[in-house]
Amino acid sequence: MVSVTIDGQVLEVAAGSTVLQAAESMGIEIPTFCYWKRLPPLASCRMCLVEIEGLRRLQPSCATVVADGMVVRTNTPLIEETRSSMLDMLLANHPLDCPICDKGGECELQDMVMAYGPRESRFRDPKRVFHSKDLRLSPVIIMNVNRCIQCQRCVRMCEDVVGAVALGTVEKGMDTAVTGFEGSLASCDQCGNCVEVCPVGALMSFPYRYKARPWDLKETDTICPHCGTGCQLTVGARKGEFLRVRSDWEHGVNRETLCVRGRFGLDFIESRDRVKRPMIRRDGTLTPVSWMEAGDYLARRFAALNGKAAGGLISPRLPNEVLYRFQKLMRTAFRTNNVDCSSRWSTPVDALVPLIAGYYSRAPLEEVIGNDTVLVIGGNVTEENPVTEYLLRDAARRRHTRLLMLSARPSRLDADARAVVRMRPNAQGHCLAALTAALAAAAGEALPGDVRAEIRAAIGGPAAVAGAGTDRMASALAQGDRVAVLVSVDLLRSPEARATLQQLGNLLRLLRLLGKGAAMQFLFDRANQLGAWDMGALPTVLPGLQALADDHARATFERAWGSEIPSEPGLNFDAMLELCAGGSMGSLYIVGTDPLISHPDRTFVRAALDAADLLIVQDAFLTETAGLADVVLPAAGYGEEAGTFTNNEGRTQVVRKFREPAFDARNNLAIFDFVAALGNRPLQPSTEEEVFGEIARLVPAYAGLSPDGLGADGAFTRPAPPPQPATFFAAPPAPQPAERLMLITGNCLFHNGYDSERSEILNTVADDPYVEMSAEDAAELGLSDRNRVVVQSAQGELTAKLRVNRRFPRGLVFVPENYRALCLNSLMQRGEYPCPVQVRAAGASDGIAPLAGSGKPEDLGGGVAGSP
Repeated sequence: MVSVTIDGQVLEVAAGSTVLQAAESMGIEIPTFCYWKRLPPLASCRMCLVEIEGLRRLQPSCATVVADGMVVRTNTPLIEETRSSMLDMLLANHPLDCPICDKGGECELQDMVMAYGPRESRFRDPKRVFHSKDLRLSPVIIMNVNRCIQCQRCVRMCEDVVGAVALGTVEKGMDTAVTGFEGSLASCDQCGNCVEVCPVGALMSFPYRYKARPWDLKETDTICPHCGTGCQLTVGARKGEFLRVRSDWEHGVNRETLCVRGRFGLDFIESRDRVKRPMIRRDGTLTPVSWMEAGDYLARRFAALNGKAAGGLISPRLPNEVLYRFQKLMRTAFRTNNVDCSSRWSTPVDALVPLIAGYYSRAPLEEVIGNDTVLVIGGNVTEENPVTEYLLRDAARRRHTRLLMLSARPSRLDADARAVVRMRPNAQGHCLAALTAALAAAAGEALPGDVRAEIRAAIGGPAAVAGAGTDRMASALAQGDRVAVLVSVDLLRSPEARATLQQLGNLLRLLRLLGKGAAMQFLFDRANQLGAWDMGALPTVLPGLQALADDHARATFERAWGSEIPSEPGLNFDAMLELCAGGSMGSLYIVGTDPLISHPDRTFVRAALDAADLLIVQDAFLTETAGLADVVLPAAGYGEEAGTFTNNEGRTQVVRKFREPAFDARNNLAIFDFVAALGNRPLQPSTEEEVFGEIARLVPAYAGLSPDGLGADGAFTRPAPPPQPATFFAAPPAPQPAERLMLITGNCLFHNGYDSERSEILNTVADDPYVEMSAEDAAELGLSDRNRVVVQSAQGELTAKLRVNRRFPRGLVFVPENYRALCLNSLMQRGEYPCPVQVRAAGASDGIAPLAGSGKPEDLGGGVAGSP
């Protein structure tokens, strides 16, 4: 610690702090333009100059490190004159077009001139003009170069935080101009973070341009619905019309940053395919009816089911309160444990629960990745969790964290990683076993001999489970003092997911035995996946991931709910479809998700859904699955009901309502009450606050939380008491043979499915559907970048343009799962991942038209009568 005196106040600060940071901690305001907390200091704007005793010249406080005994003055006549002169120079060439500038009312230059600027300018020369018209750099970003004050916040944000390096400067001095490559931002992430940090109206959001003024907007702080990072954002609306999104600089994991989906993808709430009224199937056609008519129809259908099985599927994009209430509805009113929250894979609950209970760190991500070593397993962080990528890059560059990447697909973080290992998607468990064996060998005598022998007996030595490049990664893990492991849900896609999670458990256990801490978090690509698990939306566990077979846990919920809970374990969604296909499923209740698009083997899913006696779909949008339903219930969408999300960190945050439900839609909780009453098993009607109170009473991880107590940054759920550590190391799965080309899927940067593809703005940014493969494979097949190609499996085929990636591993073909028109699941079959495929150039007869069931109303289950 060092002692510094600023404007007569004495303070002890950490060595290495800047004068600006010390002044901020004292509450002393020093104006800045180029300074930004997350960026390295530039000291170009000269607004933060201060006097330091003993130095002849003024010094930039943002770049001057405090020294013990330093005496600083921040507000002297010389400083005031200097600040005024700097602002006068900026205004000399700045266009005075505040009345039409989108930044008007929240412009930092306006505020600075009012606080520190001259009352009259001394410059009389004509203003410099770069361009007479604004430049459209991308579909979402437009620039007025004449307004730029050359702080370069945007350039540094793009390079140092986002990692895109899409912006740069040309010329020098007063002629410096910020621009994209050849005047375009076509290759950038389109995240708009440059717009966010621009202090003036030089960079603007094109979708928001000329729409409103800040004082016109009613703003609501809420949580992004697009992935599990859980970014906080502020939604601006005028007279009920959604207009813009900006980040909440002071709160949340993301602070001032958002990704393209979060900033520009919330207009999906205005989608034209909203379900407007309840619908029932009459003569093979969905017909709009009143809620009363829908209720009468449902009551008759329920009575005719004669006790046949029921099942439910709910989306992990919905709030905790809705998820909790749904599983309660299924277990009490429908008398079944057949409830699931994933239509893309079958969750191996028995392998998952010990990992979450024993290793999941419910702590700030920044704290978790503050460990000296971070291992990222699976997925592509750049495209699935972009803001998490920003934090990881910052940790690698500024805190010198050892970043290790173990995945099938390359990501932008590879450039900052100490070690990168590519693992085949059908050999993930085998690769993790190889890493565990290599780590045990690298640890040497630091590991007790009996543990080494146990690992060798269960897994084998490094040579027995050799994995390319794992030795270097194991060495980095062995050198680290504390290790954080971030795991993509990619690991859950494979039919070998259970064995893969067991090998992950082996690795985490070994790290713990070596004293490495081993904090783990999942990188979910759905906004509330951890919340869905916590709420018990799984067939074999109750809320809090308490085992359904635990008589004490079951009795606790039975007393609280006033109803008996079936003791038999339920079925996952895939098994429910089997039941449907066999004619044994009475009612299947689907809420907020579209399995006809997401579940492998589209033909099987469609036949199974058609075979259910009663298919109920509750959704905000007219999905393809809704087109097959017997009853469609219009539900409130994002922003139309309040609740909470639990993000990847285990942080529970408030999702706020900022508009009324559209058309005749109802709150999801109200619809559950409506359905329960029809089956003569009414639930006690509850508000979101009352349901959250019940969660806090019955789910140990949420004990003590309340909606009013979550605060601006949310509140962390509690880690479960760790179970007894595993007493054995699980044997690795047998390696699977590799096909010539294997199809894998996942999210892309601009889309993550259900919500984002309904965003008109994202659809203007995103390219058409694409197929990605390595340059070597493309050359071998005689294909070039942007060729139209056909991807064919034993199940079907699709046509899309080719994207050649020189960093992509050989033998893999990637197609994003988020484009409905491709019907990607038509190529896949259940229990198979990755999917063997062939790729060839498309001929004249290979159209890009979607397969059967494109999602248009006229294609949905016999059509829709009238407006939905």
